[in-house]
Amino acid sequence: MDKVMVDILGLSPSPSSPGAYALILKETEGERRLPIIIGQFEAQAIALELEGIKPPRPLTHDLVKNVLDSLGNVLSDVLISELRDGTFYARLNVEGNSLNHEIDARPSDAIAIAIRFGAPIYVAETVMEEAAATPETPDETDSEVESKAERPKKNRERSPAYTKEAKMEQLQKELTDAISREDYERAAKLRDEIRRLQLGD
Repeated sequence: MDKVMVDILGLSPSPSSPGAYALILKETEGERRLPIIIGQFEAQAIALELEGIKPPRPLTHDLVKNVLDSLGNVLSDVLISELRDGTFYARLNVEGNSLNHEIDARPSDAIAIAIRFGAPIYVAETVMEEAAATPETPDETDSEVESKAERPKKNRERSPAYTKEAKMEQLQKELTDAISREDYERAAKLRDEIRRLQLGD
């Protein structure tokens, strides 16, 4: 299977999926970017490790690493192997004393574990061809890349919905900020506004 090594380019609130985040992967030797929508918990687990912040107690992904370490195993790499019915599938490639095989995983979990091991992340070329997008300009934002990748390949031009997506992204940022400040009244209003915007499709 042809595969492409990727790096984590960034995390941003997903304008198309309220409460979720877009994890942007970029091919190491190229310009294609692959956005994957992940949950808030997984986004936090990835962000904490990328920023070098250690929680007082191990998170689930830390626990997985600790268990593999204690059994004398290492994570050689992870592979986002398939895109089926809009869902990405991944595999952990584990080697060591007690294991030497592939383990199915969600991409978000696989990546959160990979960065704890410092293991490389790969994407199958077929997945990149189907779901990745190439920025049209160097300063194109993650949400623009996500939006473009979600469109059919035959329809790459920008649509009137783009303005709405930008507004959704801004509302999501405000919502995240309100929750972090524990301003739940403001968060509830923002969530209602996001819902109204979605229902206006």
